[in-house]
Amino acid sequence: MKLSQFKFNLPESLVAHTPSPSRDESRLMVLHRDSGKIEHKIFKDVLDYFDNQDVMILNNTKVFPARMYGNKEKTGATIEVFLLRELNKELRLWDVLVDPARKIRVGNKLYFGDDDLLVAEVVDNTTSRGRTIRFLFDGTDEEFRRNIEILGETPLPKYIKRKATEEDKERYQTIFAKNEGAVAAPTAGLHFSRELMKRLELKGVEFAEVTLHVGLGTFRPVEVEDLTKHKMDSEQFIIEQSQADIVNRAIERKKRVCAVGTTSMRTIESAVSANKTLKAANDWTSKFIFPPYDFSIANAMVTNFHTPESTLLMMICAFGGYENVMNAYEVAVKEKYRFYSYGDAMLLI
Repeated sequence: MKLSQFKFNLPESLVAHTPSPSRDESRLMVLHRDSGKIEHKIFKDVLDYFDNQDVMILNNTKVFPARMYGNKEKTGATIEVFLLRELNKELRLWDVLVDPARKIRVGNKLYFGDDDLLVAEVVDNTTSRGRTIRFLFDGTDEEFRRNIEILGETPLPKYIKRKATEEDKERYQTIFAKNEGAVAAPTAGLHFSRELMKRLELKGVEFAEVTLHVGLGTFRPVEVEDLTKHKMDSEQFIIEQSQADIVNRAIERKKRVCAVGTTSMRTIESAVSANKTLKAANDWTSKFIFPPYDFSIANAMVTNFHTPESTLLMMICAFGGYENVMNAYEVAVKEKYRFYSYGDAMLLI
């Protein structure tokens, strides 16, 4: 398939810049994959589509406050430093993006916080905006993390044109977030409230947790018309044996297995055994899913509404059927559903 087949007209006014008042009261579009039938619901109605022994697969990655602002030595120029991932805990080496990049050279020192709470030195160039930096910090890892918490901001996507607030700290994080390492939230999970999860549990629905640390690659635009030429960024994922067992029992019982979000779907599709079951893994994936694609584990999916020509939309089209999904998106625009990270949800069954 070609990139241009995933174009659609998305009015700027439909991109959500703030979360809905309640997590589980955003809108929910239900798309039936076999017929293309569409239903309009509220997210908490997801309860009606799941039964005893069905499984929902959640990505329990935790977003850390990755966006920091520092000053360059001598000039005092303000520099945005976006922490991508920790390369070496002992040496405090990090992969980062810097802005404006032209001002940041190897050997430069950066100072963070009013009283220089953290100081970092640029040790290498990685890409045009990418750098490797080393934090010069002698305290414990706990103290270092606390300073990152103090100095860092919630890494809202760039298209949200406002400063991150205290509310974002809580709302740009799933309620089941555990394993720190993501620089973007697995947004389909943002719709789950504690009450809704309790009600699903009471109905007998089981939860299996996986971890995929979402990187910035999730927002990277596709720049080639021929999709086979697009390269995804690598992201780390972990599946424990106990969690794979929960999923495999549901497959065996021919129950509904629902991937909550594109990140959960990429994770499970990156760890399929020869007999089409889920296996435990601790690995990196750069899997790019676009139509046509044969899914092995999940037969249902919860996801948000994605932007035109994004790899996320391509995965949804592969799962729900290209015509079905593109038609559903047309309906979503007409019905003024809210798009992207803080937007509304879709259930594909």
